[in-house]
Amino acid sequence: MASTTRRPSTAADRRAAVEERILSAIGELLHDGRTYTELGVEQIAAAGGISRSGFYLYFRDKVDVLLRLSGFLKSDSFEIVRGWQPCGPTGGLDGLARTYEQLLRHYRKHAALLAAINEVAAYDPSVRESWTSTQDRFIDHSTKLLIEEQSAGRTPADVDPLCAARVMVRGGGQVIAQQVATSDGHDDPVVARELAYGYWYGIFRRPERS
Repeated sequence: MASTTRRPSTAADRRAAVEERILSAIGELLHDGRTYTELGVEQIAAAGGISRSGFYLYFRDKVDVLLRLSGFLKSDSFEIVRGWQPCGPTGGLDGLARTYEQLLRHYRKHAALLAAINEVAAYDPSVRESWTSTQDRFIDHSTKLLIEEQSAGRTPADVDPLCAARVMVRGGGQVIAQQVATSDGHDDPVVARELAYGYWYGIFRRPERS
């Protein structure tokens, strides 16, 4: 009975190790300017330290790799977002700016993967839908925060929580993706601060409309 309970953990650990190596391998393979579409399964498998047949033990195809890794990318970024609250010693405007800085560092660390996701999402519906659907988690979280702030009287009642959350998540996501793709990161703190100012004073603490 004990050996049975150990097997899933061992398999999960092994899968996690393979996925981590594949993630690192994709970053290295794309570093020289190649696109994800140009990479072959054999190249990805070899760079990740597994055989082609071993690759298919863990993934259906290249798209499955991207779907799996994009899930990890979004899960980690959600943990960063969830750490911010509108109130409290680490919250508010300064906390929001720090949160955007952390997100920029996170996505910059995985810039090659982000570029690959955006590349393949342009022509593969499954990647596009998966990447877009994960935003719903962020939107739900932001909507909940705005409703709580409205109930406490800190956010104006005329703010539409769902609409505002969509603007924050989708708009902020586009700015971050563009910044990672086109900048070397020297101005990331400035971009993070401007995002924070825009959403803090434009949504969370904007004046009540007359």
